[in-house]
Amino acid sequence: MSVWKLPNIGLVILFALICFCTGCVERKLTIITEPSGALVALNDEEIGISPVTVGFEWYGDYSVRITKDGYQTLNTHKNLKRPLRDVAPFDLLDDTMHTRVDDYTWTFELAPYQEPNKAELIDDALKMQKQTAEGIKDPFKRKTKKK
Repeated sequence: MSVWKLPNIGLVILFALICFCTGCVERKLTIITEPSGALVALNDEEIGISPVTVGFEWYGDYSVRITKDGYQTLNTHKNLKRPLRDVAPFDLLDDTMHTRVDDYTWTFELAPYQEPNKAELIDDALKMQKQTAEGIKDPFKRKTKKK
């Protein structure tokens, strides 16, 4: 057997061991509302009634909609920030060493529903109508030359 083949076999065995010693990452997001029992949607997909836990695959901006009878509907965005251990090349090292669970919790407080003031709504609608009417110009209207 040649001297060159032994180190190559060792490298192949070492590479195989590294491939089989991979860890696992489970990511969970729990959404809690006050009061509980609200319908929660992430990125326009209903995920359940709060408190609710869902698995996720990516970090970043999430659109959150929370509804419950008797309370104002909450439409907001929330950023799920990526931890440093999930940035390359650290993620390769961390993922192969052990199994871990990344657990995040968001808490939202719902405001009680308040009947809108009808006079204010009408006043706001009239203001918007006036602004819109002032901004519209007829593109087909011809300008006449003055003599």
